[in-house]
Amino acid sequence: MVEIHPRLRRDLEFIPVLQGSNQFVLIRDPLGLVPEGRALPAPLYSLAILLDGSRSLRDVQMLLMRQQGGTLVSLDQVESLLGELESAFILDSEAFRREEARIIREFSELSVRPCSHCGASYPKEPSALSDMLSGIMAGADFSEADTQTPLALVAPHIDISVGAKAYARAYGLLKGATPSRVLIMGVGHQMRDALFSLTEKDFETPLGTVVCDRELVRELREAGGPLVAAHDFHHRAEHSIEFQVLFLQHLLGGGTFRIVPILCGPLQATPTPYSRDGFLEPAQGFLSVLREVLRKDGPRTLPVAGVDLCHVGPKFGHEVAAQSLEEHARHHDETLLDALCRLDPDAFWAESTRVEDRFNVCGFGALACLLEVLPPCRGTLLHYDMWHEEATRSAVSFAALGFSADRNQSLPPFRPPSTTSRPGKN
Repeated sequence: MVEIHPRLRRDLEFIPVLQGSNQFVLIRDPLGLVPEGRALPAPLYSLAILLDGSRSLRDVQMLLMRQQGGTLVSLDQVESLLGELESAFILDSEAFRREEARIIREFSELSVRPCSHCGASYPKEPSALSDMLSGIMAGADFSEADTQTPLALVAPHIDISVGAKAYARAYGLLKGATPSRVLIMGVGHQMRDALFSLTEKDFETPLGTVVCDRELVRELREAGGPLVAAHDFHHRAEHSIEFQVLFLQHLLGGGTFRIVPILCGPLQATPTPYSRDGFLEPAQGFLSVLREVLRKDGPRTLPVAGVDLCHVGPKFGHEVAAQSLEEHARHHDETLLDALCRLDPDAFWAESTRVEDRFNVCGFGALACLLEVLPPCRGTLLHYDMWHEEATRSAVSFAALGFSADRNQSLPPFRPPSTTSRPGKN
């Protein structure tokens, strides 16, 4: 008889939430097999996190008994709980893998990526969306001297209503710009085993469809080799590129430019040491293609990084509330942003390795790529903020930056604003 070693799915996100005196753990499933809003009570979650594929049913039984102070837990009870998790598609089971393969195959067969956040994060009706974006951009607050054509942008991917000022400041630089191609470097939040995920799909939003530059995507896929994910499913529900497409469509017109959608995964995915050299060695071919495109095209190709910065608090794996970590997280952001503006990749990496990525900077990979491919230029910090989610006692920081070829441009000192807290979603 084969001994069972149950394993929790690796792609699920667990979010602790306190409601009154009751602790629950919300489940976020990128495949949608677990219904949105499904939560596990704390005791069942305590069981779930034990399931790493290395423990037998009897091992799990013993650990549960220890957790409960020696209270007897039968194997039948363990099997019943596991059955509940398996039927809910929370375990990495044969039934789950069949459904996963079906969903990936159906998405891969599409030629156009449908919008995934329309009707939730922003209006599905085109005129309402245009009104919303116009209202946001009205707050860009730029003088004529500020609006020189950028060589690159950094914008957030946090909820649009939360990051409205940052989006406005970043995309306000596009006044008068006419790029024919935009390299959008987003964050693959669900990526685990690849550095990059590419897609040849056009992107559809309520404002129309933006065409993908398939020729360049294919060149990048060939250059990246095994660093590029085998399929493009990571793009299906990822918002970090989708939100940038909305602003680009609104400001440039959907038929005037093509996009190159690049999701960047965690740099820890490579087997090499977590360092700049460890990143450059396998990624050099991929980065060289991007570097050469920017060298030849100049302002006709615009790189945009859709990133957020620190993620702190229980929602992101910390044992303490975000407020306890905020001062250190802001200092970390300050150092990273300063290195980014000075185009100093060594200082950028040194700061991340110093804290061992303790503050979960989800945009680190995309920003590391940007630093390696930009021509000589200088960045300007346009906006910085930190948003607090009270329900999870967690927080996310984000920023807007513009890069200009004007080396004489003065860089304002970094001045993080005071703590902000408001309702909303990450």
